[in-house]
Amino acid sequence: MASASAAAGPPRTASVDVAGRAVRYTTAGSGPPVLLLHGLERSLADWGPLQAALPGYRVLAVDLPGFGGSQPLPDWRLASLAGHVEGVLDRLGIASGVHVVGNSLGGAVAMQLAARAPGRVSSLALLNSAGFGGNVSWALRVLDLPLLWRLFLRPDESLARQTERLLFHDPAFATDERVATALALARREGAAQATRNMSRELGSWRGVHVGWRRELLAQVAALDTPALVVWGTHDRILPAGHFINAVAALPRARTHLFPRCGHLPQIERTAETAALLRSFWGDPRTGGDR
Repeated sequence: MASASAAAGPPRTASVDVAGRAVRYTTAGSGPPVLLLHGLERSLADWGPLQAALPGYRVLAVDLPGFGGSQPLPDWRLASLAGHVEGVLDRLGIASGVHVVGNSLGGAVAMQLAARAPGRVSSLALLNSAGFGGNVSWALRVLDLPLLWRLFLRPDESLARQTERLLFHDPAFATDERVATALALARREGAAQATRNMSRELGSWRGVHVGWRRELLAQVAALDTPALVVWGTHDRILPAGHFINAVAALPRARTHLFPRCGHLPQIERTAETAALLRSFWGDPRTGGDR
């Protein structure tokens, strides 16, 4: 396994043009490539702690189209997002052997990428991933409702703080810095519309659409790609019942359920998540190096 003592160094932020649209990314370290994909209404900032905890790897975090510092696509289908992410890998010269880690929406994009280009993906790590259940937080359901979605997605500090607190079991993780980051993201031109467009592609006020979930999970279950599924018992966005569904849908996957953890284990359980990933990637079945 790559030396754990190798310093990853501070992430470098840059952008790359993919099909005429700018994509923001950060990269840190060197070694086997790792791709990190964030959730709905989030950005690559969610991966900062985990990037620092993975020395010995080339860790790439990407802002998905329409979020953070990346320009939106005209098409919000998961297949389009995954194709755009594949374009980022092409531009950065990463042809194969990528360990893909996705949180929430990013998990669904990661699965779509694996289904689309299985030869490029060495392994899938799905952290509180979308795709395993229809029951979701009211905070997602309201995005389908006329007028209310604008109210909920307005750039307001108290609302940003409330939303951040929903993401964690321990409210101490909803720091002033994270609230400020969320507020800055909400103030970006087109940010609210991007969030609504993506949420309505995936579901409605009734919950997450079953059609795309069933099709995607069937595709992923048929792959030989090793998978790791991680969840938090106190996820208030995608409840831990989805974890049970994931175990059933991907019976060959490794699994881990964190007690007293919310929707972002890469932040709330950074060291433990990094250890799980290193162990998973070290397995020869993932193309690991031990």
